[in-house]
Amino acid sequence: MTRPGRMNKEPPFEPGLIPAPGELLVWRDGRHFDRWQDLPSRLCGQPTPMRSHSGEPVHKACAEDWITAKPVEARLGRFASDLTPKPKSKGQGDHS
Repeated sequence: MTRPGRMNKEPPFEPGLIPAPGELLVWRDGRHFDRWQDLPSRLCGQPTPMRSHSGEPVHKACAEDWITAKPVEARLGRFASDLTPKPKSKGQGDHS
């Protein structure tokens, strides 16, 4: 039996930039975390509540290690950071 509201799986959400090998992914969006179910990571096989932008179960650290180990394949966008949010008010962060 499934939980109410979990019947329709959410579509993937838009990824941002792919970090350079050795840099960290920015996964701040709550959709990276499945509070209902741990699934085996596709990279190490250990249980994880984390999900990539496409919904693939994977630890963030494993995804970062994969990007470092396979930099050419990483350019295809399997794992990426979140989109950078736009500033909410004018003047923040523009140093003027």
